[in-house]
Amino acid sequence: IRNVQSFGLPVIVAINAFPGDTEAEWQLIREQALAAGASAAIVHHGFTEGGQGTAQLAQAVVDACEQKERPDFRFSYELEQELPEKIRALACGLYGAQDIDLDPIAVRKLKKYQELGYGKLPVCIAKTHLSISHDPSLRGAPTGYRFPIRDIRLSAGAGFVYALAGDIRTMPGLPSRPGFMDIDLDPQSGGIIGLS
Repeated sequence: IRNVQSFGLPVIVAINAFPGDTEAEWQLIREQALAAGASAAIVHHGFTEGGQGTAQLAQAVVDACEQKERPDFRFSYELEQELPEKIRALACGLYGAQDIDLDPIAVRKLKKYQELGYGKLPVCIAKTHLSISHDPSLRGAPTGYRFPIRDIRLSAGAGFVYALAGDIRTMPGLPSRPGFMDIDLDPQSGGIIGLS
């Protein structure tokens, strides 16, 4: 919630409903989310009820978008900052790192992109989804750790630079023989074969 608010945007918390959840658990999450500054915290049942189960959540998003007072969107850094400083601002400000460690290849690419005129582009970080940090084993909200940046990539057409943190790999992540190659239609029955 704090991270989204740092961008100047309203926060809507979606509480995924699971069959074993209790109303008391949902209420506790709602209370904590609202106390932390969320505009709304909505339990949704999209998995079990489809679109109908997300109607209340969708309405909360629409309401946030239709607020008379427009959000004051801002980046976590100044666009005029050097690329390494933008990366540092994200790692330290959003992810709780003490500082960043740039691999030599990342340093070379940052310098090159700066020289080529891409230094004013926005920056994002590709990292594990299993932790707020670069390390999937660091749980909760870790602080004070070093955030390793092993490579930098430029998406010139899209207009941004992104840093690769830790062991993250970017798409495509297909094996040498993707599973879709084994999916087909049965000519006799018309059914799909090869799905497990």
